[in-house]
Order: sequence, then structure tokens, then C-alpha cells
Amino acid sequence: MRLTEILRLVWLNLVQNKSKVILTSIGIVAGSATIMMVLAIGRGGQMEVAEQFKNLNAGAIDIVYDAENAAGSGSSDTMSGGMGRPGGGMMPGPPGRGMMGGGFPGFGADSRINAEAVSLSESDMEDIEVFVPGIADTTISFSVNADVEGGNLDESESCTIAGVKENYAQMSNLELSIGEFLAQENEEGKEKVCVLGADVAKDIFGSAYDAYDNTVYIDSRPYTVLGVIGEMGTVASGISPDTAIFIPYATGIKYLTGTNVSPTITVIAEDVDNVPAIMGYIEDVLLESYPNTEFTLSDAGTKMEAASRSNETLQLLLIAMAAIVFLIGGIGIMNVLFVSVKERTNEIGILKAIGCSRGDILTEFLLEAACISLVGAVLGVLLGLGITPVIESFSVRVELSGAGMALSLLFGVLTGSIFGFYPAYKASRMIPVEALNQE
Repeated sequence: MRLTEILRLVWLNLVQNKSKVILTSIGIVAGSATIMMVLAIGRGGQMEVAEQFKNLNAGAIDIVYDAENAAGSGSSDTMSGGMGRPGGGMMPGPPGRGMMGGGFPGFGADSRINAEAVSLSESDMEDIEVFVPGIADTTISFSVNADVEGGNLDESESCTIAGVKENYAQMSNLELSIGEFLAQENEEGKEKVCVLGADVAKDIFGSAYDAYDNTVYIDSRPYTVLGVIGEMGTVASGISPDTAIFIPYATGIKYLTGTNVSPTITVIAEDVDNVPAIMGYIEDVLLESYPNTEFTLSDAGTKMEAASRSNETLQLLLIAMAAIVFLIGGIGIMNVLFVSVKERTNEIGILKAIGCSRGDILTEFLLEAACISLVGAVLGVLLGLGITPVIESFSVRVELSGAGMALSLLFGVLTGSIFGFYPAYKASRMIPVEALNQE
């Protein structure tokens, strides 16, 4: 029998049993949509992680005094006597200098603490810079919430105010859409100047252009806007530069916090591979100044790895779910084909009696199974496209791709073909005389 004749038989059988085809393909529909969503959500998660950490250098290390950890039990991320480097004592000689690395120095939701608590300072930053080898750059920063007025605001709003050094923008890969970032002279003069995040500029002034060289009032004091940062997105520390107002570190200490502040020191390692050793050196330096005091050290590389592992785990769970759905869909196709073979026993006997070979019968039933799964796979892709907005409404990033759709179709067809093989094989092995006598 020619292939065209086999295809015509397949077409006639599918058209005459439309409802059976649709019902049989339901499992493939679900599996196809699931595999498509698995790939889209996995790709979206990878892009989300990449965007969250785009401002982080893998060699960035944040150091902060954690009053709660100091008061209670320590954690694995907290120094409690130092990791200990061979030989102990202070580090020999000044650190080497390398190229400036990009990193997003972390700062908490509010850095104000009690006056009697331990507080890191610029002198601690300088000690680390001098005595710890292998450091490319260091900075110190803090953040507090303060009332902000001005521009188009009808009443004051609470905003995140970040006190930073002039090298903060370069270490964080911050790009300005207009104006310039804080300079050393602003720090030295404790000037009341600021740089706005993209969202803050829009909220207060309507646009970055209107915000530039304008005035905002922070704690009722006027600050001149030197520039506006381009839109950056959320970062891993939970603080977005889009929603922050940056002022000189010394200005913030003088007008906002006084000495009642717990800042974060951020260090950029020249070599990512040396981060663990550098963290040990930093602990040694701090223990010299603050015996029996606990500081929390966290590196960006570990955060990146943890976020990537979480995304991979989610993707594996979704893949397992897709495999189970496909298995159920394949078993459904197998069962329906077994019933179909039983119902069409006489037809098979007639085909064999007029000269159809076992290969022709096998091909016919395999093509039917493949076509049923293809219909299910196409419907699954359409279902995936339809539910994408629903999934995105739950703040899940979905990145659809042509490759994902093609793979979803391929998996659907393969599932039907694999599970449809055995029923097709059984049909091809029927003895013509017995098939014709079957009622």
C-alpha cells in the first residue's frame, strides 16, 4: 500500500472520530502546555536572577554589625572568633590594587541603632583597605528612611535615603540618565546635594529632566539634585537604586543619623577565587579592633549561587511534573488505541486480505497515534499561550520562546508515537482469517 493511501485512511479515521481524538489528546494537551511553561518559567527565572545580580560583582563582600546576632546565638554567616588564617595576627603590607570591579554595596532597610552599640566606621574601612591583601576597592554606606518633600508631592513621603561615598556608583555599575553622581568635594564639604533613583524622580518631579538641578527637602532640609540614575531594577539585597535617594555619606551622618548609625562596609576582591581567604583576613582585622564582637560577612557570589540553585530546583520540579503528565497522556493514548484495534479487527483483516503488509498496518496505527498527539501538542501550545498572562499575574516571570514551543510539539508527538507503538504492533501481528471471523 502506498503511503498516500495510508495517510488517507488515517485522515478518514481521525475525521470520523473527532470527539475521541480530542478526548484522547487531553493528556498530551496538559503535558505539552506544561513542558512549554517549564521552559518559559525556567528561562524567565534565569533572566530574573541575571537582572537581580547585574549590579553585583561576584567578588563583592558586605560587612555589617548585626546587633541581633550579637545579642543572641551566632549563625554560620557570622564571625565569632574568625575563620582563622594560617599564622594569625595582622596581614603583612598594604593590599595590591587592581581594576575597579562592579558590585552593588548592600545596605539594610534602616541602619540606625542605639548609640551604645558597636558601629563600623570609616577608620575600619581604611584598616581593611590597608591590611587585607587582594582588595580592588572599598566603600562604606548606610540607609535610613526619612520624610521627603518637594516637586509635585502634595505631602511628605517616606523614602530610602542612602549615604554613600563617591565611588559607590562605579562599584555598583550605576548609570546616570542625566547629571552626575556625588563627588569627593561634596563629601568633604558635607554638602546638601543628592542623586535620585529613576522611580523617585518620576514620583516627585514627573521626569528625570524636571528633577535635574531641582530641589528636594529631606527632613525639611533642601538638597540640590545633581543627577538621576537610569532605571536599574531590583537587586538581590532587596534595595533598588530606583527607589532610593543618594546623598554624601558625611552629609547623612551630620544631618540625618549622627553617630547613631550602623553602616555596611563593602569590599571588592580582585580575584573571585580568593573571596573566602579575604573574608578570613577581614575577620582578623575586625577582631583586632572589636574583640569578642560578631560581624556578619556575606559575599555576592554565594548569593548568586543560592539564587541559581533555587531556580534550578524549581525547574527540576516542573520538569518532573511535565514528565508525569506526559506519562498519563501516553497511557491514555495507548488505552484508546487498544480499544480502537479491538473495534477495527475486521477492518484489519480486510486490509490484510487485500494485500496490506504488517508494515502497512503498523504504519497506519502509528501515524494515527502521532496525529492524535500532534493535535494535543498544538492545543497544548495554544493553552500555554493563553495561560501565560495568568501566570504572570502572580509575579512569575515567563519568557516564551520559539524553541520552547517546538520542543513542546516534539515531546507531544514522541509521546504518542512511543505509547502507540505496542497497540500498532499488536494490530500488525493479527492473523487475517482470525481477524475476519472476529465479531
